Amino acid sequence: MRLDKFLKVSRLIKRRTVANEVTDMGRVLVNGNSAKPAKQIKENDIIEIEYANRTLKAKVLKVPTGNVSIQEASTLYELLS
Repeated sequence: MRLDKFLKVSRLIKRRTVANEVTDMGRVLVNGNSAKPAKQIKENDIIEIEYANRTLKAKVLKVPTGNVSIQEASTLYELLS
């Protein structure tokens, strides 16, 4: 699954267009490397999102095949910091 779609489906970022913009700005790292929106996400990848005043770090636990419910979205990742 693409990085921008995973961020939207997991609800780490609310909209896919915003996820695209943030990754294009270089504020999203996957396994310590800057990532483009089309980067393929796998289980156990570490995603870091740099917000204005904090950094969110999450480990991918499961990559869904499609959309998921709001309740299931939080089971796709584990917050590390």
